[in-house]
Amino acid sequence: MPHTSSLLAFALVSLGMVLTPGPNMIYLISRSITQGHAAGLVSLGGVALGFVVYMLAAAFGITALLFAVPFAYDALRLAGAAYLLYLAWQAVKPGGRSPFQVRKLTIDSPRRLFLMGLVTNLLNPKIAMLYLALLPQFIDPTAGSVLTQSVVLGAIQIVISVSINAVIAMAAGSIALFLATRPAWTLLQRYLMGTVLAGLAMRMALEARRG
Repeated sequence: MPHTSSLLAFALVSLGMVLTPGPNMIYLISRSITQGHAAGLVSLGGVALGFVVYMLAAAFGITALLFAVPFAYDALRLAGAAYLLYLAWQAVKPGGRSPFQVRKLTIDSPRRLFLMGLVTNLLNPKIAMLYLALLPQFIDPTAGSVLTQSVVLGAIQIVISVSINAVIAMAAGSIALFLATRPAWTLLQRYLMGTVLAGLAMRMALEARRG
C-alpha cells in the first residue's frame, strides 16, 4: 500500500485537477444544462469508464516501465510539473473562460451520451498526463506491489473525480446562475486552484527520484 502521505498528496492533486476546468467538466456541464441532469449522469458514466481504462493501463505496465527507465521517469516528472504549472496559469490568466458558459449541444440518446463521455475522457490530455506523469510520482517500490499501489491511487482519483463531477452535473444550472450573479466567487475559485496546482508543480519538480 502507498504511504498515507502519498495517498493524501495524490488525493489533493486529483481534487485540484477535477476542480480545474477541462474537457470533461465543460462537456458534463454543457450536457447537463442542455439535456438535463440524467443526461449529464449518463455521460459521467462514460467518463468514469475512461478513468478505469487509464488506471488499468498505468497499473499493468506503464508505471513499472517508468521506474525501470530512470531518465523516462525524470522526464515525465518534469513534464508533469510543467503541465500543472500550465493548468495553474490557465486558472488565473486574465479573461479565462468559465466552464459554466454553456456550449450548444444536440439532444443525444443514452448510448451516444455514454460513448461521448468515454471518448471525451480518453482524449482528455489532463487525464492522460495525470496517469502517465503524475501518478507514478506517488508510488514507492519499497512500499509493496507497484500494481497494488497503482490500483489504489487510481481508485482514489476515480472516486474523487466521479463524486465531484456528479455534484457539478446535478447542480450545473444552479451553479451557473450563482456564478453569473457573483463573479467574485469565480475569481476566488480560479486563484485558489491556481495556487494549489502551482504549489504541487513546484513540489514535484524539486522532488528527487524515489527508490
